[in-house]
Amino acid sequence: MNDTYLNFVNSPLGARLARSLGWPKPEVLRRYRADEPEFDGLIAVGAGREPHLLDALAGIIARTGFTSVAHQSAGAWVPLATRHGLMTGRFEPAEAGPHGRVTALIFDASGIADSTQLDTLFGFFHDTLRSLGKSGRIVVLGRPPEACASPRQWTAQRALEGLTRSLGKEARRGITSNLVYVAQGAEHDLEATLRFFLSPRSAYVSAQVVRIAAAPEQDAAAAHGAAFDWAQPLAGKRAVVTGAARGIGAAIAGALAAEGAHVIGIDIPSAREALETTLRPLAGTALAFDIAAPDAPAQIAAALDELGVDIVVHNAGITKDKTIAKMTEAAWHSVIDINLSAQERIDEALLAAGTLRDGGRVVCVSSISGIAGNLGQTHYATSKAGVIGRVQSMAPPLRERRITINAVAPGFIETQMTANMPLAIREAGRRMNSLRQGGQPVDVAQTVAWLAHPGCAGVTGQVVRVCGQSLIGA
Repeated sequence: MNDTYLNFVNSPLGARLARSLGWPKPEVLRRYRADEPEFDGLIAVGAGREPHLLDALAGIIARTGFTSVAHQSAGAWVPLATRHGLMTGRFEPAEAGPHGRVTALIFDASGIADSTQLDTLFGFFHDTLRSLGKSGRIVVLGRPPEACASPRQWTAQRALEGLTRSLGKEARRGITSNLVYVAQGAEHDLEATLRFFLSPRSAYVSAQVVRIAAAPEQDAAAAHGAAFDWAQPLAGKRAVVTGAARGIGAAIAGALAAEGAHVIGIDIPSAREALETTLRPLAGTALAFDIAAPDAPAQIAAALDELGVDIVVHNAGITKDKTIAKMTEAAWHSVIDINLSAQERIDEALLAAGTLRDGGRVVCVSSISGIAGNLGQTHYATSKAGVIGRVQSMAPPLRERRITINAVAPGFIETQMTANMPLAIREAGRRMNSLRQGGQPVDVAQTVAWLAHPGCAGVTGQVVRVCGQSLIGA
C-alpha cells in the first residue's frame, strides 16, 4: 500500500515543510534490487580488547566487495585488512560528519570480558556514528552470554543488547542496528548472517539479537560457501510455502524462487486461481489444500512425492479480531487450529514420512502480537506465541537431523489487511517504530530467505522481528 505521508515529506516541498514545522521525516529505505550492487562502499571497523572475529570478518568483507577503514580501537584489523586488500586508511574522528561517507559500522566485541572494557564501544560509536550514511548498517559482534566463562564476561556481553537497541533508536535516517552473538567454533558460520545484516535485504530488520552456534560438521562446506553460489544459494532446493496465493506468502515464494528454489505454493481451494497466478511466473507448483482439514498433512506429504523438500515455510494464518468476551468458541478454535495446530500436524507428517530432508529448513511466521499481545487478538496472539514456543522447543530435536527451525515476527507490514484499518490506527502502526514507517511484504520474504539459506546451519531456535524496531513489545 502507498504511504502518502512518507512520499510527501520526501518530496522537495514536503521536505521543506517537514523541516520548518518539525514533522517527522521517515527515510525512503534502500531495499535490495537485482539491478543494483548489493554490497559497496566503505565499512568502518572497531574492536574491543582481544577480538576473536576479525580474521573471519576480513575474509567475509573481501568476498562482498566492501573496502574498510580502521578505527583506532581496531589496531589488529590493519594487517588483516591489508593482507586482503581491504584497507583505504584509518578512520579519523575529525572526518565524522553528516556526509554519508561510511556504509556500515562493524564492532567486534567478542573479546570484551569485563564491564570496564565497554568504554571501547563508546569511543568507536562516538567517533563514527555521524559519518554513517542513509540506510546504513550497524552490526555488533559478540559471544553468547550464556556460554561465557565468568559472570563478569556474561554481564559485559549481555550489555551489548542495550547498546545495539539504543543505537537503532538514535541513528535515524533509515539506519539499522543489530547484534550477532557468535559461539566459539562458529566463526566461519558467520558469513550468511553478516551478509544479510549488511545488505539492503534487511531494510526493515533492526534491534535484533541473533545467535549463531557451530554448524554440524556435515554442513561445514555449505557454511563456508563452498557448496553454493551466493547469487543462487537455493539452486536445486525445493521449498513449500503455505498461504502463498497473495500478500506476504506470495512475496516469500518470489524471494525463494529468485534465489534458485523450486517453490511449491499451498493455499485453500477457493484461492486456487490467485495461487496459480502467483506461481506461474516463478515456474512453481500450485497445490490447493485446506491445511486445517484432518487429511491435509497426509495429502501434502503424498503430493510432495519421493523428491521431498528442503524448506518448509509456515505462512498461512488468519485473524478474526474480537475481544475474548465477545469472541465465539468457533472463532477461537479456527484461529488456533490454522495458525498453530496445522503447523504441528504438517511438520509431524513430513518428518515421519522423511519428506523433509535432513539438513532442511523450517521457517514459521509468527507476529509481534505473539510477543506483546494485542487488544482484540487474544486467540491470534496465543497462536503466534505458540509458534515461538514451537520454534524454541523443536530446535534441539531437529538439530539431530541437521534441520533448523526459526521464526520471523512481522510488525506493521503494508498489506491488504492493514490497508483496511481505520486511518488513525494505520498511521499509529506505521510511525511507532524507529524507522517511522510500515514494512513491505518483501522485507518479511527476504528475512525468510536468509533463514532458509544453506549457510545458516548454525542459526536455529531464533525469533527475528521484522518490525523496524517497533515500540510495541520493545
